[in-house]
Amino acid sequence: MTSNIGWELYRTFLSVLREGSLSGAARALGITQPTVGRHVAALEEALGTVLFTRSQTGLLPTEVALALRTHAEAMESTAASLERAASSQGEGVRGVVRVSASEVVCAEVLPPIVAGLRETHPALKVELVSTNRVQDLLRREADIAVRMVRPRQEQLVARRIGNIELGFHAHRDYLARHGTPRKLEELAAHSLIGYDQPTAFVRNAGKALKGFTRDAFSLRTDSDLTQLALIRAGAGIGICQVALASRNPGLVRLIPRGFSLKLDTWVTMHEDLRGSPRCRATFDALAEGLARHIGGPAAEAKMPRARPTPTE
Repeated sequence: MTSNIGWELYRTFLSVLREGSLSGAARALGITQPTVGRHVAALEEALGTVLFTRSQTGLLPTEVALALRTHAEAMESTAASLERAASSQGEGVRGVVRVSASEVVCAEVLPPIVAGLRETHPALKVELVSTNRVQDLLRREADIAVRMVRPRQEQLVARRIGNIELGFHAHRDYLARHGTPRKLEELAAHSLIGYDQPTAFVRNAGKALKGFTRDAFSLRTDSDLTQLALIRAGAGIGICQVALASRNPGLVRLIPRGFSLKLDTWVTMHEDLRGSPRCRATFDALAEGLARHIGGPAAEAKMPRARPTPTE
């Protein structure tokens, strides 16, 4: 086995894992199918093991391939971080910054913030990672992350934004057809929108969501964006951000005294990026924009301009 294996072989290996075929990996990477085949064969020869077996449905990864995946993805994150750092050399705010946030925050909250940031710094390129999985900042899967929990790693710096409040909402059209519940107990008679499979968020919100199990929901989806779309369409009653609902005159908050879930919100990044102009400008823009989203125009004046401090 040789230790001198080029990153391009592992990149191709990851693409085949994700796409399930040589042709799919070739399309994803923008190279030819024979090249993909040669890369896989070269990696197998270098490692002295078989990584894929053929089946009627495509290429199936072996146990060795599955064991290598996490390590190859760590290499991928490092390579992307190197590219971002290299592209950001020079004076001023320029280059690539990668931002991770939840689906709803990425789609509904960040676009106007990023638009304003780019108007101020046109040489800045922003990559938005829309995911409900917590991106690993220590492995540089992202440069900056918006999180709904305080980060505890010592190598991270963070700024607390405040609480994003969630509540039950429905569209006026739905309430006109089915009536307005006044108590939590009355929700059982309505079409409730909720999750399909329990997630880490659902488990952590156990007390607040007590009684609202999967069986209680008439409409089930694990996509927060789809839940929000169903609420807006008048399909039923669901949980969404109070700040987002307030922008839509058709949405009505229900039983605010009976249910309120507050998510502690933070903007965080690796301490090594503290001196990066591109990351600093993006960090500040996200913090100020999210503060406005949570608390309205007055929040910007209350937002401290101090540099972010290390987490506890």
